[in-house]
Amino acid sequence: MKRFKKNFKDLIDDTADELLTSARQFFHLGASGGIVLVFASLFAMLVANSDFSGLYYYLLNDVAFGIGIVAEDSFRLVVDKPILLWINDGFMAIFFFLVGLEIKRELLEGELSTRETALLPAIAAIGGVALPAAIFYYMNQSQAEYIDGWAIPMATDIAFALGVLALLGRRVPISLKILLTAIAVIDDLIAVVVIALFYTNDIHINALIVSGFCILGLGMLSLFRVSSTVGYILLGIIMWVAVLKSGVHATLAGVITALFIPLRAKDNATFSPSKHLEHGLHPWVAFLILPVFGFANAGVSFDGITLETLLNPLTLGIAVGLFFGKQIGVFIPLFLTVKLGICNMPSRTNWTQLYGVSVLCGIGFTMSLFIGGLAFHSVDNAVYVRLGVIIASVLSGVLGYVVLRYLAPRERLVTLKKERQNNG
Repeated sequence: MKRFKKNFKDLIDDTADELLTSARQFFHLGASGGIVLVFASLFAMLVANSDFSGLYYYLLNDVAFGIGIVAEDSFRLVVDKPILLWINDGFMAIFFFLVGLEIKRELLEGELSTRETALLPAIAAIGGVALPAAIFYYMNQSQAEYIDGWAIPMATDIAFALGVLALLGRRVPISLKILLTAIAVIDDLIAVVVIALFYTNDIHINALIVSGFCILGLGMLSLFRVSSTVGYILLGIIMWVAVLKSGVHATLAGVITALFIPLRAKDNATFSPSKHLEHGLHPWVAFLILPVFGFANAGVSFDGITLETLLNPLTLGIAVGLFFGKQIGVFIPLFLTVKLGICNMPSRTNWTQLYGVSVLCGIGFTMSLFIGGLAFHSVDNAVYVRLGVIIASVLSGVLGYVVLRYLAPRERLVTLKKERQNNG
């Protein structure tokens, strides 16, 4: 009996160790967050088309709560929002904080730190932003009520795109993943600027003044290279509330705060406050914040959707802009830049692979839905936005996978054979 118990205990311990090892491998897979985001979004669509749809929309739009300070009648500072806006304004501020950390790292020592490494993805990203916006504008120029959505098809969802690349394993060279990441980072940077300039409400000067003092405080901390991140985060939270009250979108507070956090500690050359925060936040953003955002924003009810709905100028403008505009806007600049000798082609890649990555840039899920929420507030328009984004993102993901999985490997084998022949 004792031997049986010992064997049983050993079996349980071994199983637990295997599960923990598998869990660590899963969470260390950089693109696995994209897979979780996919399932969260699919679950949202399932709920939105089930008997629980009423509860789903009620919880997101009608249940509200607030936090703040109330001192009798003399002072009142309260942030009171429904759950959906807490997710889109609060949770996504943390996402943008991570985006800001990634942008700073890439600009200072990553793939955007030198002219040679930054020029190719920068040119591709600019083309991938301009053409989708132009397509949307052309298709909706006679629709005054939709024209504010021109920025929706601009951005690339890095989590989804890297999730597709992860499914391809070693078929995709690391240089291709680096290129896609760099393009997406520049996309995000452009999106942040667009949100700041074009998607703001009425400006409240007093709140902006408070934000300015917060930025001044962050600047002083950064100037003296303070290693502790507590002060940065506290000022960032205060600035988030102030920016929220100012009329400028609150998520910008996340980006601004991140840009002030030093990449190197003053008293410890081996410690990076910025990278420490980035590594600590990444699993929370990948496996909690983005899936929650996807669940809250991807719930499209297909009840009553007709061909007319799919052919609505808003739906078509987003879908065509993302699917066709992105791949053309990214690939043509890549092709011309390399052919004209301005930049070198990424190592161990071929034109089919570059086209496949260009197609994957049409996955605009997270940022596109986010900008769509800023541009339109009516329920009807939200349906058109979600449909356009989901259709284009699915098509881009499937086509990109097919190109990289079934077309690119053959060309890559030929390239490798030529390299071996040239080497001897």
